[in-house]
Amino acid sequence: MIVDYMLMRNLFVGTIALAILLAIYGVASAPTRLAPRLGLRGLKRQRALSGDGLWPQMEPLVRWLGVRVSGILSEESRTKLDEEISYAGDFLGLTSDEFLALMIVSGVAGFAFGGVVGFGLHIGGMVTFILAGPMGVFVPYMQITGIAQERLKQVSRGLPYTIDLMALAMGAGLDFPGAVRQVVEKSSNPDDAIVEEFTLVLQSLQLGRTRKEVLLEFAKRAPVDAVKEFTGALIQAEERGNPVAEVLQIQATSARTRRSVRAEEMAAKAGVAMVGPLMLVFITVMILIMGPMIMKVMVSMD
Repeated sequence: MIVDYMLMRNLFVGTIALAILLAIYGVASAPTRLAPRLGLRGLKRQRALSGDGLWPQMEPLVRWLGVRVSGILSEESRTKLDEEISYAGDFLGLTSDEFLALMIVSGVAGFAFGGVVGFGLHIGGMVTFILAGPMGVFVPYMQITGIAQERLKQVSRGLPYTIDLMALAMGAGLDFPGAVRQVVEKSSNPDDAIVEEFTLVLQSLQLGRTRKEVLLEFAKRAPVDAVKEFTGALIQAEERGNPVAEVLQIQATSARTRRSVRAEEMAAKAGVAMVGPLMLVFITVMILIMGPMIMKVMVSMD
């Protein structure tokens, strides 16, 4: 039995080593792409590198490995990863190739951690080794998708208040860039998702891009229903020559109505969702009350 176990373990380790060597050969022989200009993501990366934590130490390795694996991703996969990174607010200033490199580094760390814990504590080293590696690979992806979902929720929740402020600013005589500037300057939290998006809108307008291009880019970065409706109404107003201030006032009223309807829907769903926990509580209380009585009756019958 001991010999069979040792043989199986050696075969397993040899298979893993061969797979790692083949992966290294595939990465080394794959064609590479030129590193893209980061632009706004470069600013995000500088901000991330200026902070504390593990990322400043990992960034050179991830950047180097990102160039090595740049020929592996297809254009479709690269576009999808770029969209997820954009939804997450340009997470750590990563490119799609560097994000793949981060997943590889995380997977290797997961394999190493699983192997050390499994064989060191004698709790099934092979099983721990097999499970920890894939988990390490998917941890960065789960993290970025979670950040993206939360960020899109922040944009959806913050847009009605932003439209209100822009409508008031344009009603007071400001133009569209001036109204956007009021949103950015009056914010108490510059790291809020909606403030970051409107900061980018203002910067793009200052660089000379048209309002339609900027709004379409905003809708692409935050593809939620509220943003699509907002940008579509403004683009339509610009094409037809309608006053933007009036459109913003209509959008503000619509956003308030939508927010009220959403709150009512959530309140109705909360009532339905509470039925299950309340039933469990009721059953538990009944068991606590009736249990001793039933036990006494059974003892008296004996």
